[in-house]
Amino acid sequence: MHHAPIATRPPLDRAFSDAMSERFGFHFHLSENIRAQHGASEAHFESMPPDGVVFAQSTDDVVAAVKLCVAHGVPIVPYGAGTSIEGNTLAVRGGVSIDLSHMNAVVAVNVEDFDCTVQAGCRREELNLHLRDQGLFFPIDPGANATIGGMAATRASGTNAVRYGTMREAVLNLTVVTPDGTVIRTARRARKSAAGYDLTRLYVGSEGTLGIITEVTLRLHPIPETISSAVCGFETIQGAVDTVVQAIQLGVPLARVEFLDAMQIRAVNAWSKLDLAEVTTLFFEFHGSERGVAEQVETVEMLAAANGGGDFAWSNLPEERAKLWKARHEAYYAAVNVRAGAVGWSTDVCVPISRLPDCILATRADLDASSVPATILGHVGDGNFHVIFSIDPNRPEEMAEVAAINARLVRRALDMDGTCTGEHGIGLGKQDWLVEELGDAVDIMRTLKRALDPQDLFNPGKIFAL
Repeated sequence: MHHAPIATRPPLDRAFSDAMSERFGFHFHLSENIRAQHGASEAHFESMPPDGVVFAQSTDDVVAAVKLCVAHGVPIVPYGAGTSIEGNTLAVRGGVSIDLSHMNAVVAVNVEDFDCTVQAGCRREELNLHLRDQGLFFPIDPGANATIGGMAATRASGTNAVRYGTMREAVLNLTVVTPDGTVIRTARRARKSAAGYDLTRLYVGSEGTLGIITEVTLRLHPIPETISSAVCGFETIQGAVDTVVQAIQLGVPLARVEFLDAMQIRAVNAWSKLDLAEVTTLFFEFHGSERGVAEQVETVEMLAAANGGGDFAWSNLPEERAKLWKARHEAYYAAVNVRAGAVGWSTDVCVPISRLPDCILATRADLDASSVPATILGHVGDGNFHVIFSIDPNRPEEMAEVAAINARLVRRALDMDGTCTGEHGIGLGKQDWLVEELGDAVDIMRTLKRALDPQDLFNPGKIFAL
């Protein structure tokens, strides 16, 4: 779905602007450049800037901004790093973007309990740098150096999800500012609780439509004794995906297993200056004891060989692993830039793992018949993969072609009892498919939204239409 630019809106009410300036001083901005930055998208959506931007420094700042906005009927869009790709942070109805990136402190690390609390603007790479000397790490890795608050709001996952789960499993507790300006904690730090409704899970994945997350308490994990990464090329897509499915079915605790089709490898080689064989490829990472990793590797090498895989190329030194995974994390930019000046459209689905080979093969056949260059890559260990299109912005017919391919992909996933989005969220791009996927359950979501945000001021226009 391609969104046209929003109509010109009147500027913010003078009394409101004056009240915001008085409360926030130089942290409140009306300049065109800063507004444009907060209205841009990583993907194909048109720019939709807010009418103002406030850089919150504390939960109290968020409360003050929320109360002023609600009192004046001004829409609110929470903003972290701006790395989401379904238009999740675009200001559809203007209003104020509350930027949480300055709220980036690590509040507490509880080494004995394997958890930590961070402000919402803390980025995942900085958190892991902070944790490294304590022998712990936070495993959720969506690729982009996203903020923890944004990752919670979109229920992110990424390359490590096959072993460590998603943000749904990682979040123990949230501090949230609700639409009436109340600050709540959704839980305590206990590893489990049967106390009332699970509000933590309600806010994880709510995309800023029910409240603004200002602090997050996270599960942590010990840094593995041994970490080994490998690359393996395959003769066919089927062989690569079968290797992953069989490894999972045998109970191999893969830490990461990433699928990149031949076209994606070609793009990665050009973008990241690698020289990988341009065939369907799996990137593996194994975590555990030295003996445990050796056993995992032996099993996977055997499966790969039986499925047409070549030799494993190993990256055991930290700098080698970092180069390999940096290339994987930049795969989106590599895929988009196979054409100079192109616009990216990234979509994702997730299916039961037994249906993954069929879904990927049918999708690749669709892409091969298309005039728009596109790659497939994904976190295939949990049935999730992405398609990245490189669209010529001067050829509007390509946008329509991609929309049709995307619709067939999502329909295929739903027919396999999968989901229209494994990790990107709904945002603007997949609202119709959410209704298709969950039916009357979406009406329950609307009821919750109306109850918590009766003025529809919190990230309005996202997930579903009221």
